[in-house]
Amino acid sequence: MNTSIRTIVVVSRAGDWPMDTEGVEVVLAHDYLTNGAWTKERGVRVFNLCRSYRYQTEGYYVSLLAAARRHRPFPDLLTVLDMKSRALVRSAADEIEELTRKSFDELRSQTFELSIYFGQNTAARHERLARKLFSLFPAPLMRAWFQRTEEGEPGKEEVRWILTRVAPIALRDVPESHRSFALGAAQEYFARPRSRSRQTQRAPYALAILVDPEEELAPSDPKALLRFERAATKAGFEVESIGRDDYGRLAEFDALFIRETTAVNHHTFRFAQRAEAEGLVVIDDPQSILRCTNKVFQTEALELKGVPIPKTWITATADPVEVEKRIGFPCVLKVPDSAFSQGVVRCDDAEALVLAATRMLSASDLVLVQAYTPSDFDWRLGVFAGEPLYACRYFMARGHWQIVKKEDKGKYSYGKVETVPLEDVPPSVLKIGLKAASTIGDGLYGVDLKQLGTKVVVTEVNDNPNLNAGCEDAVLGDKLWAKLAEGFRTRVEARRGTR
Repeated sequence: MNTSIRTIVVVSRAGDWPMDTEGVEVVLAHDYLTNGAWTKERGVRVFNLCRSYRYQTEGYYVSLLAAARRHRPFPDLLTVLDMKSRALVRSAADEIEELTRKSFDELRSQTFELSIYFGQNTAARHERLARKLFSLFPAPLMRAWFQRTEEGEPGKEEVRWILTRVAPIALRDVPESHRSFALGAAQEYFARPRSRSRQTQRAPYALAILVDPEEELAPSDPKALLRFERAATKAGFEVESIGRDDYGRLAEFDALFIRETTAVNHHTFRFAQRAEAEGLVVIDDPQSILRCTNKVFQTEALELKGVPIPKTWITATADPVEVEKRIGFPCVLKVPDSAFSQGVVRCDDAEALVLAATRMLSASDLVLVQAYTPSDFDWRLGVFAGEPLYACRYFMARGHWQIVKKEDKGKYSYGKVETVPLEDVPPSVLKIGLKAASTIGDGLYGVDLKQLGTKVVVTEVNDNPNLNAGCEDAVLGDKLWAKLAEGFRTRVEARRGTR
């Protein structure tokens, strides 16, 4: 296997790249686009510094063909399109708000343009903001535009800086006073060691695990992640843990395993979307995140497929009289994007319902009212690729009606977990759990069920299910992690056409 990486800078005109850089080859866009020899090259990093990235220009086609040739374009077309998306720019503005406030604290102008050269800015005070924007919109040379706004009562205004636009720029658009800095930043970037998975090619494929070490209710503990990494290595993957600032590196991998709690209005969803668009195998995929994190969709989909669920009412008012008539008290009130016992409230009477519904409906136009179905434990059926993977009994936290209880000091307590061999799981739990998972997709899911006498109901289907060492893997042990790793490998090979 050829392990060398060839780095090229593609420019529109001879002289657009004004220096010699060790290990970097300058190529004219016309040659890269029309010379058939480039089609056969492998292991090429393409730094696209053409004069324009607009649709059907040279820069556009360089990134397009680089992707088609399995080269690694920088920027890729997804980044260019992301920059044009108002929704994504707004989302980025929310994510960088605190950094922006600190960076622009002393500015008095109404607008500001931030130039970013290979992740750096000429002013040290803007360095963190520049790096963050570079991770969200990975492009070699770019510019971000900000607008100052003031909110609040006169004399008590709060200043906010809003990101209004982001765009890639050409080297000729870099001010003369910034030119030497930009070229120096480029040389620094070229000299950095690249990802070990792609530099050494010690394994056929590369897999990234998205984690947040600070997450309090993370879906996997460090020991579990280590067990999966060992299994994935045996399955032929180079494995690397990444964080939210590694968004721009997704194209380096063949697969992404998300082990942060997911949400639609969150970087985990953007990672899933970007990875899928880049051709990676993704768990959890964007469709699964959308379907699982929205209980309104789930309710409709499960009912349509004939999956038994507790009596449920989707409402925009949660009127107590109507709730009494349709569901009865006590009942459970849920926001549509609730996850892992969060955003779920038990209402024992009309007064509690009004209080909870008022709060929830201030943030969501719809809420779910569900019949309260008390039980000592919930069944959790882990499903992967349409097959049962594990089964657990999740018991309620001591003195609480849910499996997780938030204590007064902000800490969490949990009920005990009993892992059950699949052959000992009631057939109705297996059958209904698998049917429920199939309404979402063929990814990795945790189906929550309650067994009420002879009746089994599904309370919800979760993407991003808990996988902790000594809990969910207590029966299968290393075999559980091997099944997951082999599942990733099978999907990667199918996508690459290598099976």
